[in-house]
Amino acid sequence: MVRSLWSAATGMNAQQTNVDTIANNLANVNTVGYKGQVAQFKSLLYQTLQTATTTANGDPKPTSSQVGLGVRNSSINSIFSQGSMLASESDTSFGIEGAGFFAIRGNDGNTYYTRNGDFTWATNGGGGLILTNQDGLPVLSSRGRTITLNSSYVTNRISVTSDGVICYPDDTGNPQPMDMAIGLFQFNNPAGLVRKGDTLWGRSDASGAALNEETNANVVRSKLHQRYLEGSNVQVANEMVNLIVAQRAYEMNSKAITTTDEMMQTANNLKR
Repeated sequence: MVRSLWSAATGMNAQQTNVDTIANNLANVNTVGYKGQVAQFKSLLYQTLQTATTTANGDPKPTSSQVGLGVRNSSINSIFSQGSMLASESDTSFGIEGAGFFAIRGNDGNTYYTRNGDFTWATNGGGGLILTNQDGLPVLSSRGRTITLNSSYVTNRISVTSDGVICYPDDTGNPQPMDMAIGLFQFNNPAGLVRKGDTLWGRSDASGAALNEETNANVVRSKLHQRYLEGSNVQVANEMVNLIVAQRAYEMNSKAITTTDEMMQTANNLKR
């Protein structure tokens, strides 16, 4: 078995995954609340060709002789850097400045988290209003409940403070708190969150439990911006450079396979 063939093949497979990751980042450059990903690599096992021993004169050799057997993808990490704030015409657009996440109730009853604050008011079937995302999933308050109003409220008069408190104007036109706030949650290790698609994340043992910003004094509270949305944090220039590097690495591994094939062909022709 020729080691170089298999080592180069693992390199091509790893770089293909790298290109797939970069392509996904570029495809989501305009997705609200999207967080970029980066592929990480690790080397495979090393084969010992010669162990550390002594020379014929009895002198110790300082090192052994080992050859690597290729590479593989170890993980694909999410980068949770702050995205740009994009102005929006909608009163139910909210951008988060800070480390917080919105909480969303999924169709399966579980709670998921997102940075996509493109929300809307929808009827709940009982004559009331409920705050949902664009897929119709309810947004949760800081108390873990759905944000529901009765039909007497005019939605375009509702405002939200930077702390997420929902307000409605009184008879004099001054916004008054409604004893209800949009929930913002943080995680000790956001890199441990599991992607669920549609810019949703689910908690895991690696991420830890969700920390409610309203009740947890050990976190720096995020700031909410109404009529703004957080854009993707993907940097197109960086991704294009990474794409070129990945393409060249793929080509070099392909060249290694071609070179090995030519060497095997030369060895095969020696007996003729």
